[in-house]
Amino acid sequence: MAEKTTSKRWRAPAPEERQRDAERTQAALLDAAVTEFAAKGYAGARVQDIADRAGVNKHLISYYFGGKEGLYREMQRCWLESEKSFAGLDVPLCEVAVRYLRRGLADPRPPRLMLWRGLEDDDIESAPVDTSIGDDLAHIRQRQERGELPADLDPAAVRLALQGMAMAPMMMPHLAREAFGIDPRTPEFEERYSEQLRLMIGLISGKPPTE
Repeated sequence: MAEKTTSKRWRAPAPEERQRDAERTQAALLDAAVTEFAAKGYAGARVQDIADRAGVNKHLISYYFGGKEGLYREMQRCWLESEKSFAGLDVPLCEVAVRYLRRGLADPRPPRLMLWRGLEDDDIESAPVDTSIGDDLAHIRQRQERGELPADLDPAAVRLALQGMAMAPMMMPHLAREAFGIDPRTPEFEERYSEQLRLMIGLISGKPPTE
């Protein structure tokens, strides 16, 4: 008598399951891309390495993002979207800088991406350009119009100075360690430097530090 065998009937995934799988895959690729681009720059990062880190087939990068450049641009877009949640015009400028600092200390990959952008700047084809600078300058002008910053300050200089102050501990951790005598990754450094950022930006704004 033949042995009776049973097997589970194959079922095609439901549309919502496919959607969740696609979203998980895209999220894994974006996270892997941040790590690879931060470690090697745009020019040095390889599609295969990004896919391997995400644990997926490299052809999915082309499928979901249109290739390496599309993946990079989507990574930038996601960052700009997240930025809106903590750097709006309703947040005082000193607190915006502190939030950038704290996010950078928690995840230094975005600041390292900025470093690579500067290192690769001689090759204009090496990486897609960040087009958010225009919006940043417009926001600074709005802060000037409502009296939060002196009107005679150049918005470009303000933007560059504030970003430099906020990102310096991640871009030059050795200098931060030598200057403060503590590891910039510690809560003690974060608290101490956050307070100094508030004081310095208060002075730039023309307001007494005690306000």
